[in-house]
Amino acid sequence: MPAQILPISLLLLLAACGSQSPSPTPDAAEGPPSLRAMTFNAGTPDCDRTADAGYTCADASVAAEWYGTGLAHRSLLPDVASLNAAVQPDLLALQEIFDVARCTEIPVDAHTGFICEGWQEGDPGVAEQILGEGYQVACHQGRADKCLAVRRAIGQFRGCSERLCRDHLQGGVTEDCGGGTRVGRGVIDLVGGGELTVVSIHGTSGFTPADQQCRITQFEQVFLDLRDGGGRPGADGGVNLVLGDLNTDPGRLALIDRSAARWNDFVGDGQAFTMLTPVGLLVPPTYANLLNIDHVASDRYAGTCFSAVPSEQTAFDHQPIVCDLFARSAATAR
Repeated sequence: MPAQILPISLLLLLAACGSQSPSPTPDAAEGPPSLRAMTFNAGTPDCDRTADAGYTCADASVAAEWYGTGLAHRSLLPDVASLNAAVQPDLLALQEIFDVARCTEIPVDAHTGFICEGWQEGDPGVAEQILGEGYQVACHQGRADKCLAVRRAIGQFRGCSERLCRDHLQGGVTEDCGGGTRVGRGVIDLVGGGELTVVSIHGTSGFTPADQQCRITQFEQVFLDLRDGGGRPGADGGVNLVLGDLNTDPGRLALIDRSAARWNDFVGDGQAFTMLTPVGLLVPPTYANLLNIDHVASDRYAGTCFSAVPSEQTAFDHQPIVCDLFARSAATAR
């Protein structure tokens, strides 16, 4: 079904009414708990051209030169924090959030208006500021701009006792594919018992043959071999949830992008994993008004997804994707 786009005001109303999490279903009794998941590429390549904009085109130029267009501008952090407060996700995948450890590399004259302004070692980073105390954050190895977060009321990342655990998610580096680990695997020990394996993915961008091959390798990390030396797929748990920015559209591009076709080898009709986010030519695009590249898939969950609008500003080219998930029965889980 098409992804519905909901503004912040309606999301806040839904949260206030207590409808932010799906109700348990009969099928969920013997399976994983119902939960709300969100994935959001919060990069800010654009700018707001209105007269009273907090994030200007000059800021966008500084962000592109020094912050990798990662979420870093102070005027945008409250927008994303409000989004999170409205959606109240139990699990969240974030891509392109600026790593404050890099503030020391950025000239002071490029700090104004950004999170690096006045930042000191030990101050909260982007993830902590937009999520608040109720979440634990674990990031890709060598890439603290890509992280997973879990609401503490739901569970905790295995092997992580701090509020923020850098370099925690397991994953192997794919050389010449954008740097660092683009796939990260974490296990969440659930408060109610049991565990959930979560795989965060941020596929390499671009459509050259080399870019497509990078994504093919990354998708194979998820479903065949994580390439971390263990010889097992990233999604190798009893219950697996895969979410993030694929940087390709499996519903529109499979005939012209080998990586989109490769994703469909693992996810879809007749496969162990089901795509929970809508795909297809008629699905309203959620990236740059062109494509659907932010997705959620699972082998044990079913559910419905919608896209949200983080703010009235034009800085974000991705719409956050929110999914209300419940367990599929053993009979329907392939």
